[in-house]
Amino acid sequence: MRAAREKQRVALTSVAAAVLLTGMKLTVGLLTGSLGLLAEAAHSGLDLVAALITYLAVRVADRPADAEHLYGHGKVENLAALLETLLLLVTCAWIIREAISRLFFKFVPVDASVWAFLVVLVSIVVDVSRARALRRVARRYHSQALEADALHFSTDVWSSLVVLLGLTLVALGNVTGQAPSILVRADAVAALVVALLVVYVSLRLGRRTIDALLDQAPPGMATAVLQAVHGVADVLECRRLRVRQAGPRMFVDLTIGVRRGHSLERGHAISTEVEQRIHALYPQADVVVHVDPVSAADETVSDRIRAIAAGLGQTVHHVRLGTGEDGRVHVELHVEADEHLDLRAAHQRADDLEAAVAAELPHVTRITTHIEPARDRQQVQQDVTATSGDLVAQVRALVLRTPGVLDCHDIEVRRAGSATYLSLHCTFAAGLSIRQVHEISTRLESRLRAEIPGLARVTTHPEPVGDPPDQERDQEKPSHAGERGTTDRPRTGPG
Repeated sequence: MRAAREKQRVALTSVAAAVLLTGMKLTVGLLTGSLGLLAEAAHSGLDLVAALITYLAVRVADRPADAEHLYGHGKVENLAALLETLLLLVTCAWIIREAISRLFFKFVPVDASVWAFLVVLVSIVVDVSRARALRRVARRYHSQALEADALHFSTDVWSSLVVLLGLTLVALGNVTGQAPSILVRADAVAALVVALLVVYVSLRLGRRTIDALLDQAPPGMATAVLQAVHGVADVLECRRLRVRQAGPRMFVDLTIGVRRGHSLERGHAISTEVEQRIHALYPQADVVVHVDPVSAADETVSDRIRAIAAGLGQTVHHVRLGTGEDGRVHVELHVEADEHLDLRAAHQRADDLEAAVAAELPHVTRITTHIEPARDRQQVQQDVTATSGDLVAQVRALVLRTPGVLDCHDIEVRRAGSATYLSLHCTFAAGLSIRQVHEISTRLESRLRAEIPGLARVTTHPEPVGDPPDQERDQEKPSHAGERGTTDRPRTGPG
């Protein structure tokens, strides 16, 4: 609202200034017979019409988008600028015709009076003031209509200077008594120069206006947007970039390609960063970013298979690749399915996945899928650690007899129906790699399953030797009012 009020105020002030200048120039021009002043009056008259158009345009252009104008009303400013251009060109044609007539076919005396000089000087002062005010607001709010109006007043300054020079030469010719000389005709020459100057400015303005109406991208904007987008680390490609301007607003639509293994949340975060980069260049831009998953140059076969499965709405894990002596690639993987799904439907989903993998990865000649219940199914588990002392002691003894494991703590026992779930923290010997820790955890899980009937799952959290147990670290953290001093963290780790 503040921007709209300021734009309308400066446009209305320009209307008042144009009324004042047009009246003065027309009156003095008719009294003195100066074609230069009459040309200036006509020019100022068109400025008055242009100022009125500008005022109406900024009022309409600032209206919000509605059901019939989904991009807003900004193009009203561009249309107004086109009308101003056409009016200027028509007037210039008349001025040029009259100037040529006075130069070569007829002589019209000009009275270079003090009033003529005074009107021109006042016009210059007013034009400079209005051009600066309009340009300042136009740049602040990116208004093409106000910028065009500022260009009109700037042109008036130069044309007034030319008319001032013409009147000076006419006065000099009258003083020296050389009335029929070129000095007396300098007023017509000045009018011709003014008209040609206005034609040049009008053509420039008209070209910019037509470009905007035809949705031509502003010069250099597409390149700047592409550079900004490619500056985002996770953007692999940018295509279908479309840039258009409607009045003071710019619209930027583009499609970016991101690694197809990313989650939806990560893709949204990348698109948000792209929008922020573009807004840093063009704060008034309306940016729409479409995200497409694409294959990265460093994408592995396992990554591609997981991405193919995600595209089909499936989840896979334990993807293993093998290459035979003949160079043929073999793939084994586990496919998760709803535990309530019947085998025929689950098998069809697996077939669909195999067909999609074979189509995208023709060098994979054999695919073996293992179907198992989805891992992320929700179930109610009851913590029975406090009443399972014998089981906890049994687990600790089995763990401490496992080579490579130095300590076992924070054992939790949960049950869901007849199934038992274990989670435990183990301290491993120094110098072990993740692969070695995973192998030890796998052997430990196998021993626990063999010794404990009904054991459904074991989650082992590995810790390096020398670090305090997680529970002790949690107790060292300051607690907040109303909260426990320890933190219940998710148990993660190999195995």
